[in-house]
Amino acid sequence: MLRTPADGTRLHILTWLGEPGHAAHGVTAEAVAARFGMPHPVALTHLRLLTAVGLLRTGHIAGRPYYRRDEVRIAEVTAVFEKGWRRPPPRDDHGSVK
Repeated sequence: MLRTPADGTRLHILTWLGEPGHAAHGVTAEAVAARFGMPHPVALTHLRLLTAVGLLRTGHIAGRPYYRRDEVRIAEVTAVFEKGWRRPPPRDDHGSVK
């Protein structure tokens, strides 16, 4: 099981990927590892988790995966948290709202 990093590593990665130089094409796992001073497998784990959650998208250039932010998905998640979690209204046995 993956543990949650206490230092906000994934948030730092997302923020860094949002900078103008990285936003267009994305970055490789090697670039993330070098930037944040972590081993390549650790950087790859963070990037894969962020991709699985839907916050990053991957593309391939010259056969190498590049990671970039999925701005649409990030906006959707932000909107959900800003509105708060809403419980749907109760329904009767026929599917009508009570």
